[in-house]
Amino acid sequence: MPLGEELRAVLGLVTPTLRGSAARLWHPRHLRQRYLRYLVTMHTVIRASVPLMELALDRCRRAGPADPASEPLGNYLSAHIARERHHDAWLLRDMAAAGLRPDRELARPPSPDVARLVGAQYYWVSHFHPMCLLGYVAVLELNAPAPPLIPLLADRTGLPAAAFETLRLHAEADGGHSAAVLAALDDITAPPQVRAAVRLSALHTVGALADVLDAMTIATDRPGSRDREDT
Repeated sequence: MPLGEELRAVLGLVTPTLRGSAARLWHPRHLRQRYLRYLVTMHTVIRASVPLMELALDRCRRAGPADPASEPLGNYLSAHIARERHHDAWLLRDMAAAGLRPDRELARPPSPDVARLVGAQYYWVSHFHPMCLLGYVAVLELNAPAPPLIPLLADRTGLPAAAFETLRLHAEADGGHSAAVLAALDDITAPPQVRAAVRLSALHTVGALADVLDAMTIATDRPGSRDREDT
């Protein structure tokens, strides 16, 4: 079975956990506070996307013809780097439009949950195989917010439309991006141990991303929590 098709089937069994975490995050209670926290948290995730792909691309170039996966994987990464560049800057604009001060928000240490989500990819890319990163990318692209969510969030939070530009752009583009990563997985020939590592990376990403979303919900729902605008 092609790896992209296999990974979609595997993720179909576990993504209900991730969707449950997303549903709790977007619950109307404290939604404004959670969305503000979401913008900051997702910036700490997304700012690592291009550096991660550049690291994986460098590994492909170093491997060269000795690894038959290196050329097609490198071609995919080069194209996807161009698509993803500056998305962290989009989030900075959204944060400012929502009334946050990005410099102050990002002076706080990133959460351990984000470090666990992203840091695993640095390890697998550096110490096993750069193709592991496609498991991570597949989870993020296949679980992009749906377009109808954006006006609903704007209505329920009272925040301006400019605070939702990154969500809107991702919702519009990620259908094509998810198809691209699955097609890349189908087209790349990899030995069984690398295929297993891609699956492991994807499954880890589902669990770690659910933990990131749940942590945002818990932080804003606990007694005495304050709006990020006041911190």
